[in-house]
Amino acid sequence: MIVDISKRILIVGLGLIGGSYAKVLKRFGFHISAITLEQSSIDYAIREKIIDEGASDIDERLIGEADLIIFALYPHVFVEWIEKNQGLFKSGALITDVTGIKRSIVYQIQDMLRPDVEFVAAHPMAGREVSGVENSTDKLFIGANYIVTPTERNTPEAIRTCIELGRLLGFSNVTTLSPEDHDEMIGFLSQLTHCIAITLMTCNDKENIEKFTGDSFRDLTRIARINDLMWSELFISNKDMLLQQMDMFMSKFNELKVMLEKEDVDGMRAMMRQSTARRALFDKN
Repeated sequence: MIVDISKRILIVGLGLIGGSYAKVLKRFGFHISAITLEQSSIDYAIREKIIDEGASDIDERLIGEADLIIFALYPHVFVEWIEKNQGLFKSGALITDVTGIKRSIVYQIQDMLRPDVEFVAAHPMAGREVSGVENSTDKLFIGANYIVTPTERNTPEAIRTCIELGRLLGFSNVTTLSPEDHDEMIGFLSQLTHCIAITLMTCNDKENIEKFTGDSFRDLTRIARINDLMWSELFISNKDMLLQQMDMFMSKFNELKVMLEKEDVDGMRAMMRQSTARRALFDKN
């Protein structure tokens, strides 16, 4: 489906991720439309030729003409949007998303969705510390990972389309996981790391500390500049998985603390060597 450039793509939520999707897909020749809250974002995106057309309110024509609709909304807003507006979809439309948690929305949306419209969830593992379509870039996904989270309700064709979308966008690694496996994995690789960064930035309020920091602290806390509205919702939506990962981290951190108390140099060095070896696996080629 996606390789046919006659297909029309609608992006709902034209921020950093939605705008970056639009920039890449426009380059392939797709007709790109968008719906987002701020008219200024639509005006900017049209002026910069990021999209072909757009609206800052529900536009029945744009929704009804779309073959593929990409939702870049907060989880609860996404669910509410589908609930209110799915009657406007064309029959046979495929919808996907960029949402950072899956279990709490995938089954809920599939349960309420019309039988002639299909939802295949996906998660682009990419982002920046800035927001808005003005900061979007067609290079955002290069070297990044893209996760498709299908369920037994999804057809092979729709899953293939979603996988191909990830490849078109430029992700270096496109994989599939169940919603459950996705949320467990994201609890560790994304949510726990944000928790650590937040804690580091708030555990020591010594005055003027920013004047003495080095690159290691800056690198480790880069993601501490955080959208509190979105991330608090993501944490709560994945509470069980995130708490498990936090317990695991605190257990390992305490293990290192005990080694230090006992001046167990051999134990610390062994842990450091393991850390070094594992970190090498995460380096981008």
